[in-house]
Amino acid sequence: MRRQGTSRTKSRSRTGNRRRSRAVAWTALAAAGALALGGCGDGGGKKADPPQGGESSAQARPPVELPKLTGEKLEVAAVWTGPEQANFTKVLKEFEKRTGATVTFVPAQDPIVTFLGTKIAGGQPPDVALLPQVGALTAAVQNKWVQPVGPEAKAQLDANYADGWKKLGAVDGTQYGVYYKAANKSLIWYNAKAFKAAGVQPPKTWKELVEAADTLSASGTPAVSVAGADGWTLTDWFENVYLSQAGPQKYDQLAKHEIKWTDDSVKQALTTLGELFGRKDFLAGGASGALSTEFPKSVTQTFTGGDRPAAAMVFEGDFVAVNIAQTEAKVGEGALVFDFPAVGAKPPVISGGDVAVALKPSKGAQALLTFLASPDAAEIQAREGGFISPNKAVDPAAYPNAIQRDIAKALIAAGDDFRFDMSDQAPAAFGGTPGAGEWKALQDFLANPSDVAGTQARLEADAAKAYGN
Repeated sequence: MRRQGTSRTKSRSRTGNRRRSRAVAWTALAAAGALALGGCGDGGGKKADPPQGGESSAQARPPVELPKLTGEKLEVAAVWTGPEQANFTKVLKEFEKRTGATVTFVPAQDPIVTFLGTKIAGGQPPDVALLPQVGALTAAVQNKWVQPVGPEAKAQLDANYADGWKKLGAVDGTQYGVYYKAANKSLIWYNAKAFKAAGVQPPKTWKELVEAADTLSASGTPAVSVAGADGWTLTDWFENVYLSQAGPQKYDQLAKHEIKWTDDSVKQALTTLGELFGRKDFLAGGASGALSTEFPKSVTQTFTGGDRPAAAMVFEGDFVAVNIAQTEAKVGEGALVFDFPAVGAKPPVISGGDVAVALKPSKGAQALLTFLASPDAAEIQAREGGFISPNKAVDPAAYPNAIQRDIAKALIAAGDDFRFDMSDQAPAAFGGTPGAGEWKALQDFLANPSDVAGTQARLEADAAKAYGN
């Protein structure tokens, strides 16, 4: 998931019981995967015709009502590319079919707030944008770019979403966004043939992960494919280590810059991460190879080459499945998954997501928000794989395999209990800009993992400037 924003929303407090229940849910997911793998009304006017057919429990659910929009043209902007963009386009095609509108997908660049600012300044904003950060939504509201969610979309949210996801789409109590896409960002995917060849089992702790990496690399297959060319993946590495090691209270404090990046807890997390990044034989292509590897390649090179791939493991969210689909490996067979190992007492649980907002006060923009808040839209993309919806009305049968089905079920079962991606909560200058802030500091750390103190100093200087404190 990409990041930016110039502000942030405050993390909510969670009870210990809820936190434990979510950890259990994700642990159940990993166990299931490892076992299976190892062995909107229109405010007046006519309604569009509902789709024909359907499947499983969705057959009993009436389709969301959408207005007729014959002749209306809409633009939708998002930072998605490749298969992710292609799969979302199928959702837009269904919206066109139901309403008669014409929808054009506009590829956006990171940081998306800058991209949208340029479009708005030029008098050509898209009708709807999907923002990959909480901070980006807050910034868009502060800039008076976005429209509140209309009553039809709000009704879909109230019917289909947990309060936690609705709150993430609100600013100062007003609903502005619809979280269309979610992510479990605490997963490590692995090549089953490489693990079998090395005699390695999925690790449950960080110590076991490092030991497995040593065994894998000694067998001739580098342990981990790291997408160091994309700084956002490195923030996710850090956040998972930090949450598990430092705990949720420290995590929330660091996310709000209430403690400094020079804090000893950050030193400990970077030192721990350096145990993996500091071993060049652990990384596909070494440090220099990792720094030149973009996210899609980090996945595909892990699942090509039979039992001698470029690497045995790749870390990232459930959306990795989209890129696995570009290889001959199949999720549930050659491509398996386990929870990010526990560094401290508990494994980390981090989520991310993309929120849809209306940038124009148009009937078409609100209709599209209504559609995206409905299970109808989410089920279309769920069938394509590499997609998880926070919409609790989505039929689990829509997901293409047991792994993704279990990931989705665990997300819904978690309710409001999740920690949102830390850098997605940060100002854009720090947590969401390529070549700057946290992205650049962690890329420099990947190049030289022994420079923990220097990395901390750079992180704190950039954070203080971005947060203004």
